Amino acid sequence: MKIKTDEITSVLKQEIEQFGAELEVSEVGRVVEVGDGIARVYGLAKAMSGELVEFDTSKGPVMGQVMNLELDTVGCVIYGDALAVQEGDTVKATTRLLEVPAGHSLLGRVVDPLGAPLDGGPAIEADAQMKLDIVAPGIAFRQPVSEPMATGIKAIDSMIPIGRGQRELIIGDRKTGKTAVGLDAIINQKQYWGTDEAVVCVYVAVGQKASTVAAVVEDLKKAGAMDYTIVVSASASSPAPMQYIAPYAGCAMAEHFMWQGKEGKLPKHALVIYDDLSKQAVAYRQLSLLLRRPPGREAYPGDVFYLHSRLLERATKLSDENGAGSLTALPVIETQEGDVSAYIPTNVISITDGQIFLSSDLFNSGLRPAINVGISVSRVGGA
Repeated sequence: MKIKTDEITSVLKQEIEQFGAELEVSEVGRVVEVGDGIARVYGLAKAMSGELVEFDTSKGPVMGQVMNLELDTVGCVIYGDALAVQEGDTVKATTRLLEVPAGHSLLGRVVDPLGAPLDGGPAIEADAQMKLDIVAPGIAFRQPVSEPMATGIKAIDSMIPIGRGQRELIIGDRKTGKTAVGLDAIINQKQYWGTDEAVVCVYVAVGQKASTVAAVVEDLKKAGAMDYTIVVSASASSPAPMQYIAPYAGCAMAEHFMWQGKEGKLPKHALVIYDDLSKQAVAYRQLSLLLRRPPGREAYPGDVFYLHSRLLERATKLSDENGAGSLTALPVIETQEGDVSAYIPTNVISITDGQIFLSSDLFNSGLRPAINVGISVSRVGGA
């Protein structure tokens, strides 16, 4: 058999030309302690606060996020199957921040805080990926709140009107109709859908019973409101890290629509209901205590005010140069026995542009919605 050297040479040259070596360098650490959705990792010397990390477990990759930077280890919260993470598992730094999917494909869907569907539908094909936790728009990007946002509740729209880009707190005891006020506001936006004034609504359920969330979705479907609504659910059975990030995820999904007005796209207005931020604060307290951060008043960590202020400051009315989009926030806070002077209620009252106070006495007397108009106020001050 005669060997054709020219053929061998040409094949070798072709292989060499097509050869490409990609070198991937990543920092790898190891889990030294894990439990209650928290992992301590040794070896991630260059880890950044808030950085996304990947746990290589026996059941496949599990995502986590760096929360604490300590002398020898980093404290990470686990998003996903926390029971799959074991001591000795390798952890890879990704140098990325946590992102969530956003866009029209989310409308009408029920998703978890990471954008995975919970309604049994197909996987989400996102138009964009939005950073979960960003710095709120600066003064130069904003304009005063001047356009009304009708809720459909006469007591609110006449006496304590809400504007597009405002933060209005819904506060009251349990079972006083707080969620109903938020849902009425969502359903009332149906009249604008399909016009230039269309509003995308995001309902964020934090620490609610799964049956309650299912009832909310059913009510929205009956009213035909799911066409323009995204439901983000971190129910009571969800781990504390998921309940902690749920409001930020809902805000990021809404911000996508607020900013698309700059590109001339519609809709450019968004409304977010955070139901409720009391339970998010409890989840954050749980995470902070597990991460061994020093407790403060009512065992909440020292930065619990910043937890809510950086979220609610992202609600704004953008300037005309930036598309004149808006993000309106209606956070919900649950009080104990009508005590609005407790720690978390006073924090959120001081951050927001007014509050709608729901009274259990009025509710029990048959007045629905049970709005105490004497204590309730809308303080935009644009006039």
